[in-house]
Amino acid sequence: MSPPSPKGLASGGRGASARAQRVEVRRKPLEAYRHVVGDEEIARIRDLASGLRGLRVLELSSTATGGGVAELLSSLVPLQRDLGLDVEWQVIAGDRKFFEVTKRVHNGLQGMAVGLRQDELQEYLRHNLAHAAALRGRWDIVMVHDPQPAAVLSAGDDHGARWIWRCHIDSSAPDQDAWRFLLPFLDAYDRLVFTMEAFVPPGVDVPVTVIAPAIDPLSSKNRELPMYLARETVAELGIDLARPLMIQVSRFDPWKDPLGVVETWRRARSEFPALQLALVGAMAGDDPEGWRVYREIERLVRDEPDCLLLSNQVGVNAHEVNALQRVADVAVQKSIREGFGLVVSETLWKGTAMVAGRAGGIPLQLRDGETGRLATTVEEFAEAVCELLRDPAEARAMGVRGRRAVAEHFLITRLLRDQLELFANVLAARPRRRPPETPG
Repeated sequence: MSPPSPKGLASGGRGASARAQRVEVRRKPLEAYRHVVGDEEIARIRDLASGLRGLRVLELSSTATGGGVAELLSSLVPLQRDLGLDVEWQVIAGDRKFFEVTKRVHNGLQGMAVGLRQDELQEYLRHNLAHAAALRGRWDIVMVHDPQPAAVLSAGDDHGARWIWRCHIDSSAPDQDAWRFLLPFLDAYDRLVFTMEAFVPPGVDVPVTVIAPAIDPLSSKNRELPMYLARETVAELGIDLARPLMIQVSRFDPWKDPLGVVETWRRARSEFPALQLALVGAMAGDDPEGWRVYREIERLVRDEPDCLLLSNQVGVNAHEVNALQRVADVAVQKSIREGFGLVVSETLWKGTAMVAGRAGGIPLQLRDGETGRLATTVEEFAEAVCELLRDPAEARAMGVRGRRAVAEHFLITRLLRDQLELFANVLAARPRRRPPETPG
């Protein structure tokens, strides 16, 4: 399928509302992380940043809340500013129809056959054109996250910048229609960034860098929390602290297989009848599919008082997730496809036993039998959950090893260092010649 020209829509199409939505973030001093990562890591980061002071960077994503990309940027943007970079974060303006389309593109990149229609592609391009028209100023680096704003570069001026596209999705086996639609826009970039080498789809001619995401140990979701306060918080959510608890923290998304989690829990209850389940998720502004999945789960567990559905819509936010991940006897992440799965490192950072899917970036974080358990089928998940509940001492030992692994590889300071190295590398490379406008 040949994508229509985004620039061609300027005169022939009805444009979306042209406005650049800037995201405000709290200040974060790098110095606050010294006690977590040590003097040597702080010195390495400051040395890298010394040659990038004053660098003008635009981070462009689809939403400011409710998802891994938003969590990463809410920490990376202020830390880069603290190091002297001039960083702005914007989100692309979109309505429900636009995000319905982009979720289908997202699902297509993850391998679902989506059958994109021409009118849906036009809708996608109209919003990208509108954001391109609203951009002002000159930048040194523009970093675009995921497919939602990927066509902004092709739709407008490059603003004198080097452009980087950061894919947070497992795109190792994409739907061909979705990939053929997106690839011409990616050919205009100076660099593409993927979480794993295996995620790079065929036909990519742009230089590629591999960078794994990471968690912020000082965010509200991950900072240290006294166990008495964590237990009080969890009890206020209606969970019985005298009985075992299993949780999954994720978007309400078919790729996270929440229905499979419910089935896993029901099987585990045959051995542990008192086991409770909490399905915890955030509703993101760029994911209209989430409410449909939520209602499907709600119908499935309507007569199950020991299964709780918790979300930011009922006041379950970062602090509550932090508490749940600390108090749970076992956490699961039953992903079918997964770009990385920040929740795995979040949970291991709290020293909590975990069973997770053999999907995407999860095995990078969790070593089977050492820092947790990997599983695929409902039967494997249920058996692994029961094994951890049978042997709480071994579960705690796995949690300790898991926290150590996260400290070594998956903290935000390592990601910050990788991003600074990426910026320096891209600036040092010869600029790529932009391909001609995609034919309509």
